[in-house]
Amino acid sequence: MMTTTLRPTEPLQHDPDGACHRAYEIRVNSRPVGGLVLSAHTEYGLGSIVGLRVAEPDRGRGRAAVAVLAAEEVLRGWGCRRSEGVVPSGSEAGLRLAASLGYTEDARLLRKALRGRAPGLPAGSRARPMTGTEFAAWREREHLSYAGVLREYRGLSAEQAGDLAARDLATCFPEGSPGRGQRLWVLEHEGVAVGTLWVTDRETDVYVMNVEVSEEHRGRGHGRSLLLWTESDGLAEGHRAAELNVHTRNTPALRLYESLGYRPFQHHFVKTLT
Repeated sequence: MMTTTLRPTEPLQHDPDGACHRAYEIRVNSRPVGGLVLSAHTEYGLGSIVGLRVAEPDRGRGRAAVAVLAAEEVLRGWGCRRSEGVVPSGSEAGLRLAASLGYTEDARLLRKALRGRAPGLPAGSRARPMTGTEFAAWREREHLSYAGVLREYRGLSAEQAGDLAARDLATCFPEGSPGRGQRLWVLEHEGVAVGTLWVTDRETDVYVMNVEVSEEHRGRGHGRSLLLWTESDGLAEGHRAAELNVHTRNTPALRLYESLGYRPFQHHFVKTLT
């Protein structure tokens, strides 16, 4: 009889932000055939399965499915109510596995290669760095917006979402100002501020943390302009690609990004643990 189990390869590790993680081997009758890492924010009930891998000779035999189910049991034991995982774009086996185990796609990481000259902005539009005064007001709006996303998409309470949003923003903006690799832009059209852009450096890529157009100026192409400026920013910093995350329920945003040449790079899946 073949039995697939998880075996820890290290003690439970505690991270500075309050999360924890632990690496495991996937074993079949004590024979190692792969591995994965489990991480969790137990205070928020959120768990993740990271880096799932099964050796080539053992693929197609249900090892990965059993390993994921075993990982879910560990996450439940840690007090997690939700399991998350990422599947690379193009991994048909990974996408099928996620669907078969009851995971639903929540978001996509989209990527666009940056080549050639920076695109220009429409006539009358320009981007400029955000001022200190603008930053103070923007950060308050961003905290409220981010907390709202955490409530809607990750199932956190208002208190939990506010706490996690404040913690994450404090990491990006130590001492109340943008940290290294964080850049904030304001888009003006005919002298009027119409939107903002927050980007950060991620190794060889520029990553869009948030793009926002003021409500009274939406539907006029300013979102597209902000994304064009992302490319200009990335090329100026020597990056090879631009990346952004979009929730799959946000159909208008998906269509905009795809029209600009962004393509799926990773798929983010979630499952409620009962």
